[in-house]
Amino acid sequence: MQSTLDFIYAKTNNFTPEIAIILGSGLGCFCNNLEGISIKYSDIPNFPTSTVAGHRGELLFCEIENKKCVIMQGRFHFYEGYNMSESTYPIKIFKKMGVKTLIITNAAGIANKEINIGDIVLIKDHINFMGTNPLIGRNDDSLGERFPDMSDCYCKKLREKALDSANEIGLNLKEGIYLATTGPSYETPAEVRAFSLLGADLIGMSSVPEAIVANYLKMDVLGFSLATNYATGIANSKPEHKEVLEIGKHSAEKLSNLIKKIISKLD
Repeated sequence: MQSTLDFIYAKTNNFTPEIAIILGSGLGCFCNNLEGISIKYSDIPNFPTSTVAGHRGELLFCEIENKKCVIMQGRFHFYEGYNMSESTYPIKIFKKMGVKTLIITNAAGIANKEINIGDIVLIKDHINFMGTNPLIGRNDDSLGERFPDMSDCYCKKLREKALDSANEIGLNLKEGIYLATTGPSYETPAEVRAFSLLGADLIGMSSVPEAIVANYLKMDVLGFSLATNYATGIANSKPEHKEVLEIGKHSAEKLSNLIKKIISKLD
């Protein structure tokens, strides 16, 4: 971790972000009008690299609403072959850099028919259906406690700020429960029916490991899903990754405006 930090600090002149943002599939345009210092993942010692279309694979250090931020333009997924420790490594780096708030975004399939394609959904809770946990293994007591509480994983106070911000900009922000699978295959119709019975509103292949680790590190977590397609069996069409990217482009501006509004309200 120290070699990673040393490299980043040298490239950014000891930039100390307080907010970290993870951009999901198709949401990279969030950074289009932001100026700052970009570093490719492939250049950072010990950092994984993103292999998925729609993930640029760079860190951007910048200011948003006078707050110092670091933005992950693409993430690392368990299905890419990284273990849980590798895929959540950046979260630990951000904590060491001083980040207190983590904003997670993702593209997700719809399991609840009351949610429409293109909707932005505030994650109020999650179901970990990935069959593993990023905290498995020997615990480092300097980072967090062995058995962290998960009752407020998605910070209630931040969710309230998000709902207030959405009202101020005229955005109909829905709330929902996100269920994570390992992927990379999409779900079967039977799986979608089962997940719906469990209470899932959205289904995806990311975010939950990041949220668990951030909560473990005592970071405040805020999560958003961009509803990009109906899960298998909810609609007649078959899900495709290019569809996910296209919907992301159309709705990214709304999500960008919302995140910037929320950041302006953070202490």
